Amino acid sequence: MGAFQRVAAVANSVVKPLVLSPRWGRLVEGQMTVITYTGRRSGRTFTTPVAYKRHGDEVTIKVQFPDQKKWWRNFLDEDGPISVRLHGVERDGTAIAVRDPQGKVMVNIVLEPGT
Repeated sequence: MGAFQRVAAVANSVVKPLVLSPRWGRLVEGQMTVITYTGRRSGRTFTTPVAYKRHGDEVTIKVQFPDQKKWWRNFLDEDGPISVRLHGVERDGTAIAVRDPQGKVMVNIVLEPGT
């Protein structure tokens, strides 16, 4: 694990409980959330905090420092199931990652209706 990954792991260990907190989570719920997904190769379930934008039943995550992160690659070139916590409620959806020619990565999620 590189230095960036170690710093990110520490930051995530602080941010994740904050986002999930009933008291403090309300302060960030319009900008930060947690996603839960299953790794394609490992089959393990992961939960990580992310910044997001929501438009109706679509959620967009701009991946900062994508070359230093691996989670989004689970959705590159092939969509996959994902869960997003929105205003205290877990919503299921389908995610796909897109990398543009400049190297920027967006993960686009379409939420399932009624979840």
